Amino acid sequence: MANTGYTTLTRQSGLMREMQVVANNIANSATTGYRQEGLVFAEFVRGTGDGPSLSMASAHVRHTSSLQGALTQTGGNLDLAVEGRGYFLIETPAGQRLTRAGNFALSAAGDLVTNDGFRVLDAGGAPVFVPPDATDLGISPDGTVSAGGRPLSQIGLVQPADPMDLIREDGVMFRTEGALEPVEGGRILQGFLEGANVDPVSQIARMIEVQRAYEMGASFLDAENKRMLSALDTFTR
Repeated sequence: MANTGYTTLTRQSGLMREMQVVANNIANSATTGYRQEGLVFAEFVRGTGDGPSLSMASAHVRHTSSLQGALTQTGGNLDLAVEGRGYFLIETPAGQRLTRAGNFALSAAGDLVTNDGFRVLDAGGAPVFVPPDATDLGISPDGTVSAGGRPLSQIGLVQPADPMDLIREDGVMFRTEGALEPVEGGRILQGFLEGANVDPVSQIARMIEVQRAYEMGASFLDAENKRMLSALDTFTR
C-alpha cells in the first residue's frame, strides 16, 4: 500500500474512535454528573530524504470537559452538586476515585455512599459517617455535614494537580495517577444535582462532520485500491 493509503488509514482509525466518543456523549446527555469527552488529534510528520515527507495522524488523547453542568433542584438532603471546580472523593475496591455525580444515600451502616455502594470520603480520606439517630441533616457549601447544628464530618472536594492526569473509568467515575489537591473556590450545594455538561446539538453536528469525513476517507481508499489493481493488471499483461 502507498504512503497515502497508510496515512488515510490512520486518519480513519482516529475518526472511528471520535465517533465512539461523540456517540457516548450523546447517550449520556441525561446522566447525572457526566462530563463531556473529546478526542485530541495529533500529526506526526517525518522527512523521507529527497522525496515528499510522510504524515501520520493519531487520536489517542482524550480530554474531559470542565464546563459546569446544569444544576437541578431536587430538595433531597443527600443530593449534592459541585458548583465550580472539584470532584467528590469516593472509595472503591480498586482505590480512590473521583466523581461529580452527587446522588448519594446512606448505607445500613450509616456511611454516605454512591448509587454503586462506594463510600464517600471526607477531606482527610476517611468515610463520611452519619449516626442513625441524626436529625435535621445539613450540608454547608464547604462540605461540612451537621445534624441538629452539630458538625459531624466534612465532605472532601478535590481535583488532580494536573488536569490532564484525569482518566475516565466509566461514565461518571475517574481516577488519576498523579497527586490530588484540595479545591479552593468550589461549593457543594445540598438539594441539587448537576446534570451532564453535554451540548447535544453541537455533539450531533460533530457526529455528522465525523461521518462525512470518514466517508470521504473510505471513498479515497476505495479509489486508491482500484488504481493499484488497475496498475497491477496493466503490468502483468
